[in-house]
Amino acid sequence: MTTVYDVKAEPLIMETANELEDEFDAPEWTEFAKSGVHKERPPEQDNWYHIRAASILRKIYLDGPLGVSRLRTIYGGRKNNGHGPEHTEKASGKVIRTALQNLEEAGYVETEEGEGRKLTDKGQAFLDQKADKVLA
Repeated sequence: MTTVYDVKAEPLIMETANELEDEFDAPEWTEFAKSGVHKERPPEQDNWYHIRAASILRKIYLDGPLGVSRLRTIYGGRKNNGHGPEHTEKASGKVIRTALQNLEEAGYVETEEGEGRKLTDKGQAFLDQKADKVLA
């Protein structure tokens, strides 16, 4: 059977994001929120919250268990400080935390005591099914 390791990231994330739109709705504030302090503007895609949730799900599959702090570092980036030197900034914790809570309610991730979130059997089967669909 095809796994997440066998397919490219972007098609898998987009396919998973489309499926997650049926699972849960994006919070109202996502229309106005930036994805981190290092960004100048909010994302332009309408379903960016579901894309981020799908990406988080894939990251937990590959590197889990992961907590909010580690995910903030992964999704962070370089902040432009004008004339001053650039510095690495973390991504928005609210976006990541809310996405993890939605994924937990859907049954795809669960809390590992002191470790962060890990993938459930349902979540692994879900991602493997999407990977199989992408490869076909």
